[in-house]
Amino acid sequence: MRIVTNSLEPGEPKQTEDSALYAIYCAFASVRQREDMKQAFADGIGWGAAKQQCFELINDELAPARLAYEELISNPASIEDCLLKGAARARELTVPFMQELRSAVGIRALV
Repeated sequence: MRIVTNSLEPGEPKQTEDSALYAIYCAFASVRQREDMKQAFADGIGWGAAKQQCFELINDELAPARLAYEELISNPASIEDCLLKGAARARELTVPFMQELRSAVGIRALV
């Protein structure tokens, strides 16, 4: 709600060009939603109402990711398991490659 806007009052038409609020809204909105917001600007939507609509749009877009994050973070064991699986997979790929590189440049195993 701290997006900087100008001092135009509700009811006064607003320009979408050079509007940070409109640009942020457009980053998440569909073509239809953009057209509706552009019309709302022309009709003189209040800045508070426009910011609320922008918040709701972004909040709805991020809700599935937020829920997935909350589910993941609530189970630290699953995070550890995922990290261990990733480390094992990385070793599968890198150990043979490092052996090949060491052989190519003449570096013998340290152990």
